[in-house]
Amino acid sequence: MDLRAISTGTHGTGARFGGISTQVVGATLVTADAALLTVDETQNADLLPAVALGLGALGILVDVTLQCVPAFVLHAVEHPEPLDDVLANMLSRAAQADHFEFYWFPHTDVALTKTNTRLPESAVRLPLPRVGQWIDEAVLSNGLYRVACGLGAVAPFIVPPISRLAVRLTGDREYTDVSTRVFTQSRTVRFREMEYALPVENVGAAFTEMRALISRRGWKISFPVEVRFAAADDLWLSTAHGRATAYIAVHRYWRENPTEYFEAVERIMLAHDGRPHWGKMHTLDAEALRTRYPRFDDFVALRDRLDPSRMFANHYLERVLGR
Repeated sequence: MDLRAISTGTHGTGARFGGISTQVVGATLVTADAALLTVDETQNADLLPAVALGLGALGILVDVTLQCVPAFVLHAVEHPEPLDDVLANMLSRAAQADHFEFYWFPHTDVALTKTNTRLPESAVRLPLPRVGQWIDEAVLSNGLYRVACGLGAVAPFIVPPISRLAVRLTGDREYTDVSTRVFTQSRTVRFREMEYALPVENVGAAFTEMRALISRRGWKISFPVEVRFAAADDLWLSTAHGRATAYIAVHRYWRENPTEYFEAVERIMLAHDGRPHWGKMHTLDAEALRTRYPRFDDFVALRDRLDPSRMFANHYLERVLGR
């Protein structure tokens, strides 16, 4: 387990499931005074909602205990569907499915949907054929897509037809396999990303405004927009703290400057009560973030207690938590 995934609020999708940090039931960290602090249900339990997603600001995590579940199989259904139909029904689909998400390539009217249903570990498995999987993921999603993004960076006018071709060639398959083979895929095309967490009831309006923005500005965006869902939780700095949440993530190929696109999308997300993902690009500082997290000042006070000299500080933490 990469502890950065816990400390920055990494999540998947599933309206009944929280992010990885919500699975933390115990941790030990070294604090600034070189003491060991154990936090679990019997020791310092009141600190667990802060330590489970601590941004690296409270100390050095030396061990973490996760609440796990028995191994399971996933039935995966991936289909291209009309975008407007998906937008009209996404909240009910997210509520009914174990794991639902979709991708939208700008300049198209198609959503690539992914619906994963949990099955017992003993369920019959119908995995993807090795050759077909290699073509989908290594050849199309990585190899040819990398070439397409590179060409789009120097000749933006080709991005819309390439995006329309991409949604015809990818995202249409059905299979059943162990969860670790369904949840994880190799992605080797480099990109920059910004993701905002929204109250789930605001995701439709925010997406519609973002879609109109891209059209109005005439931007040629080669990377898809991703929409995912998560359950509310009680972690102090969780992007899903206190509210059922939907996530909108935007991306830009690494050789393209994301600033204008990201900042314009960010304004939309903020207007819809968004919270930025801690481990991705955003422009907010402590003053702006304080109003978005009811337990923000509690977290800062705990940081002051555990690291008064700011041994674990860096430029990013100074910006988002204050000095």
